[in-house]
Amino acid sequence: MKLVVRIKLLPTPVQAAALEASLRACNEAASWVSATGFEAKATSNRALRERCYQEVKERWGLGAQAAQHSIKKTADAYTTLRANLKAGNYGRPGTKRYARAAGKPLAFRKDAAQPFDDRMLSWQHEQRTVSIWTTAGRLKGVGFTGQAAQLTVVAAHRQGESDLLYQGGQWYLLATCEIAEAGLNTHPVGFLGVDLGIVNIASTTDGTRHSGRKTNRRRETDRKLRGKLQRKGTKSAKRRAKKHAGKEKRRTRDINHKISKAIVAAAQRTGRGIALEDLTGIRERVRLRKPQRVTLHSWSFHQLGTFIGYKAQHAGVPVVYVNPAYTSQECSQCHHTDRKNRPDQATFTCRVCGFVEHADLNASHNISQRGWSKWVRGAESQAPALALLA
Repeated sequence: MKLVVRIKLLPTPVQAAALEASLRACNEAASWVSATGFEAKATSNRALRERCYQEVKERWGLGAQAAQHSIKKTADAYTTLRANLKAGNYGRPGTKRYARAAGKPLAFRKDAAQPFDDRMLSWQHEQRTVSIWTTAGRLKGVGFTGQAAQLTVVAAHRQGESDLLYQGGQWYLLATCEIAEAGLNTHPVGFLGVDLGIVNIASTTDGTRHSGRKTNRRRETDRKLRGKLQRKGTKSAKRRAKKHAGKEKRRTRDINHKISKAIVAAAQRTGRGIALEDLTGIRERVRLRKPQRVTLHSWSFHQLGTFIGYKAQHAGVPVVYVNPAYTSQECSQCHHTDRKNRPDQATFTCRVCGFVEHADLNASHNISQRGWSKWVRGAESQAPALALLA
């Protein structure tokens, strides 16, 4: 199982200037390679290397490995673009969106991440420093820091390339680690159903509800501040909005990590699997009032599901995804389904058998039952193979 661990670098001002110049040179070279390949209609790694390798080294002063990685990054970006175009993620051929995506060469931001292999980057874990290639020469003694658990994972399991990233005024290394998975529990005693929502971010069949009330109030405050800064439109307002957006994103990630960790731990402790709703396309399917749409669309349910998935895979907990249709309207006891079973947001009252339960808890029981049925029919865990630990 692969994890990507984000490690914070602590460069001196001189070291930071060298890293910035190197990252800019690599991305300028990648953008030139992209334009050259686009014009020649040859964007494979081999074709780009034959056309551009020597000039990239001479024009931007990149070493052999840095030049190779800049070219490969460009080829990989075009591979991803072609896959997205084929999948319809940019609309149908002939539409303006499709034409914009396919009709011009890809360009790289000056601070876009750049891969470094073991020839360009070495780790000294005891000293907590790295030695890294730059266009100004090899930098030695660049300090790094991180949570103790993260540093332990990197020291024991790092493999392959690490990406240099500049984000929010800070320098990071994204280290790819290969983690041994626990053996999959092929005989779960049941499934822990997880209902994702807005008032309660996640509710489980154990009766645990991860409340979103405090979070929603904070998000509402964030939205008002963001709107105020957008209306103001000055440079300082834009700068503050960008800084605030980073804080909001980190807060969401932290909450999702904590919720997913608790859910996986509960399932592992009791020998159960985890059943989640398949929320693919939820934004297009639901019909809500405008305030509800804003709330729904601004929370990263996909991220929460991904975190649950990779943590479950690491712990050997099976995960299945079930059809979410009518889980909130179906009685978990007699399975009668009716919109009138939900007299309000929090209450479920069955119109047939009279069963009364918290609406989210009732939905989690339905998800659990559907998860068990799917598992019995031979469903496999669908946890993702790559995730970011940060």
